[in-house]
Amino acid sequence: MNIAPDELSIALNLLDGDDLVGMPTETVYGLAGNAESAAAVAKIYGLKGRPSFNPLIAHIAGMEMAQKQAEFSELALRLADAFWPGPLTLVLTSAKTNTICDLARADLDTQALRWPGHTDAQTLIREFGRPIAAPSANKSGRISPTTASHVRGEFGSDLNLVLDGGESVLGLESTVIAVLNETVTLLRPGSIPSTDIERVCGKLQSAIHDDHAPKSPGMLSRHYSPDAKVRLNVTEPAPDEAFLAFGSDHETATLNLSPSGDLQEAAANLYAMLRELDASFKSIAIAPIPDTGLGEAINDRLRRAAL
Repeated sequence: MNIAPDELSIALNLLDGDDLVGMPTETVYGLAGNAESAAAVAKIYGLKGRPSFNPLIAHIAGMEMAQKQAEFSELALRLADAFWPGPLTLVLTSAKTNTICDLARADLDTQALRWPGHTDAQTLIREFGRPIAAPSANKSGRISPTTASHVRGEFGSDLNLVLDGGESVLGLESTVIAVLNETVTLLRPGSIPSTDIERVCGKLQSAIHDDHAPKSPGMLSRHYSPDAKVRLNVTEPAPDEAFLAFGSDHETATLNLSPSGDLQEAAANLYAMLRELDASFKSIAIAPIPDTGLGEAINDRLRRAAL
């Protein structure tokens, strides 16, 4: 997809005026605002209903912009070289030249950065010339959006512009890792399996979760949640439940994340199918998902949706 010149001009004017824009990425759609502006970031928190102690990822376009905001060790540079542009967020020590507002960093001395792979997101960031804060474009804790229509349905007239970059091809948020003192810690499983990252940096450490002081976006215990009750690892759904299946031999499934058992297809379908079922059912039963590869991130989202 490519942003039309008139839409790009409108988007840049909105961002310059500390307003917000729905921005497509390859993971999910983001609620984009000027990361350097406390006023814009406050609007993001307000519109999402997101607690201000939960830090935001700053989206950048290019290493020059990235290295102005955070300190890159040799290990961090190797990871950036391997996975950027793409669905990896690096949490690094904030640089002295950092221009991102304290509110977006939740007053932490670290900076979360991602260089998205979606060409429309890259164009918007590059033309804006500054980092863009863009958490998922949904109310806090709700199911993340993977289409422009999801974003419009979430915010309506409260959001002046949603750039339509098509359906998000990955459908799960970025993998978030902290690279601090030569230790690499997995903060949030995501669209890049942890095993792929470990081929570059060695064994990942596990994060300690704290709902009152999260070190990264997406670490709150309850998150990505539909209104419907969610039951996991179900093989026989109740008569009144929607059944979200995975794999073959599920002819009576309401919807199937991937009839062929493809985890990448399941990840891409997860949020859209949860939204569809949530609109019609009070309870959703979900089939077991293998906890390997992308299944790690899918199960992470499902466990938090079920709390």
